[in-house]
Amino acid sequence: MEKVIIKSLERFSDDRGWLAEIFRNDQTDFDPAMGYVSLTLPGVVRGPHEHREQSDCFIFVGPGDFELHLWDRRENSATKGEYKKLLVGEQAPTLVIVPPGVVHGYKCVSNQAAYSINLPDKLYRGVDKKEEVDEIRWETDENSPYKIT
Repeated sequence: MEKVIIKSLERFSDDRGWLAEIFRNDQTDFDPAMGYVSLTLPGVVRGPHEHREQSDCFIFVGPGDFELHLWDRRENSATKGEYKKLLVGEQAPTLVIVPPGVVHGYKCVSNQAAYSINLPDKLYRGVDKKEEVDEIRWETDENSPYKIT
């Protein structure tokens, strides 16, 4: 999918556990503005939604796994209309950068709660949280063509 960055993450394990580099600014021109971590319970879906201006940089490393769904709605994209579904998380550590106009959402598909990290390039609700939220919430539209089951 054009301008969506999907990068497998490598784990370095030793007798203490493991370590994975989740972001390096020498490997992309992406510039995060904030970061957050979320825990999603088994079977729960987050999204789908999209942003008008914001890009999301998701890091899925576990514990737990997600089914990540991406739909390209961008008018001038070479991959307009493309749909992609990926397994990400503990079984497949992955970084995904989702640009504006790409509908995205994920479902926890493991038997345990799963963690995700997001480093978006825009502040949520802007400086001092005084702006409108940059989201088109497809999950609230019963006629939405974007479904995660």
